[in-house]
Amino acid sequence: MSFKNSEKLYKEGLVHLVGAVNSPVRAFASVGGNPLFIQKAKGSKIVDVDSNRYIDLVLSYGPMILGHKHKTVQKAIKKALKNGYTFGASTKNEIKLAKIVCDAFPGMDKVRFVNSGTEAVLSALRLARAFTGKDKIIKFAGCYHGHSDALLVAAGSGLATLSIPGSKGVPNDAVKNTLIAEYNNLESVKRQIEEHKDIAAIIIEPVGGNMGVVIPQDNFLKKLSVLAKENGILLIADEVMTGFRSKFGGAQELFDVEADITCLGKVIGGGFPVGAYGARNEIMEMVSPLGDMYQAGTLSGNPIAMASGIATLKELKSQDPYQKFDEIGDKIEGFLLNSAKKYGVDVVVNRFGSMINPFFTNVKVEDFTTAQTSDTEKFGVFFWEMIKKGIFLPPSQFEAWFLCSVLSEQDLDIIKNAIDASMKKVSKM
Repeated sequence: MSFKNSEKLYKEGLVHLVGAVNSPVRAFASVGGNPLFIQKAKGSKIVDVDSNRYIDLVLSYGPMILGHKHKTVQKAIKKALKNGYTFGASTKNEIKLAKIVCDAFPGMDKVRFVNSGTEAVLSALRLARAFTGKDKIIKFAGCYHGHSDALLVAAGSGLATLSIPGSKGVPNDAVKNTLIAEYNNLESVKRQIEEHKDIAAIIIEPVGGNMGVVIPQDNFLKKLSVLAKENGILLIADEVMTGFRSKFGGAQELFDVEADITCLGKVIGGGFPVGAYGARNEIMEMVSPLGDMYQAGTLSGNPIAMASGIATLKELKSQDPYQKFDEIGDKIEGFLLNSAKKYGVDVVVNRFGSMINPFFTNVKVEDFTTAQTSDTEKFGVFFWEMIKKGIFLPPSQFEAWFLCSVLSEQDLDIIKNAIDASMKKVSKM
């Protein structure tokens, strides 16, 4: 397998792009080698500029849940394009998508569309502070909520990949109101609440997707929700990654939790830049123009993105692929565990619906600390062997793999054989 054209583009990109990329994880820093440059994709497959063809388990980190270039979504996008690209004004499809989203989330009466998950989260935090009149927030180590200043603390994902504890350029004052707790550790939350009386919100990924896939244990989310309510603190569920991936709606509902504010992205744009935050009327009516919490965006509710999102969610509801995702995920988990056992490699697999992640460790992974016990050198070897066998994975131990509804039995056979060969390679380290 040749990567000659990707290597050439990487060198060209270094001239005018930072590290030849526009997002740090794409730089392949944690797996070595040069980043791959992609040319096209369709269905479950993605093709690089060297014409190497892969089964795609990245899926743009989640939104391509129906696979690439789904015909229904393509048709909706082409129809919207005929009318124009952006108007800086309201369109009918904003109302349509808002209804679909609100109907899918109990307790969500109104939603505001923005352009990214980062934008959704920073707006949700501002809203929580406006509603409660308090300043501090609690976040969990290893949960990533975008790159706004106040949240670049113990943020997992890209920061963990590059071994950066925080970020230069973030002043101390920007994070002085950000408190850190440990995922799956209710006592760590209680300690922060006991020490600080001005906490506006607790923000959490219902399933951690930026430290690998980390699942709440022992009714953690339910207990967290009760604790927040008892102390007059809003619970913000960051479902940018999990929204519509484990059910038609939010992962929080599967854990019998109803967040005060929910943040969304990824799937609701069907591949276009879309984010959203929503809540009950009492909270959302604080947002301008109804209230005094200001937030705006010229491209928010972009007509092409709205059309793509509506088509994606309608098709997703029609297909209802969630049982299929469980079945496929169970098979891939089995491939990983069986091959690891066969070759004597320590592997723990965490899976939730259509999200899955293997950790090269023998420790149960239930928070950021245990996730970091994974052997990232072994993951790097595993990653490149999977690439050579035609499987496109996230170039980071701490990013979830994603499944799409068009994965076939033939795809699964290829994935199984690739995992077996890759585990064998790891065992020889």
